[in-house]
Amino acid sequence: MINSRFTVAVHLLALMSAGRERCAEAALTSEIAAESVNTNPVVVRRILGSLRKAGLVSSHPGPTGGWLLMQEPREITLRDVYRAVEEEALFSMHHRPPSSHCAVGRNIQDTLETYFGEAECAMQSKLGERTIADVLDDVMARVRAPAV
Repeated sequence: MINSRFTVAVHLLALMSAGRERCAEAALTSEIAAESVNTNPVVVRRILGSLRKAGLVSSHPGPTGGWLLMQEPREITLRDVYRAVEEEALFSMHHRPPSSHCAVGRNIQDTLETYFGEAECAMQSKLGERTIADVLDDVMARVRAPAV
């Protein structure tokens, strides 16, 4: 099941992308990122660690250190981000196996796995159409839009 890791990861990459537009070498600290996301820096570091493993960001220690994008924002799809941070299947099965004495119980999971697999594939395909640059462009358009 999708949790907030994906949302926070997209937020962090958009934040890094915005910082990169101002200064290419500006590293994002976990503390500043945590303030923007409104969460604990430990949560941010954990998610950034997953993004680092996927090759999307790098970390630099020291007083001027922090996190930097490893790719251009237009090259990072939301599917890349999803795959980097989501460890669990989108849909989960029963917590306990259904009854094998029931025709529906005996076969429901195989059927649902097929349907759920198709749905997840469609979702990932759609996420592959959007990039971090698209997200930042949309966010900045909202920043510039007049308040109603």
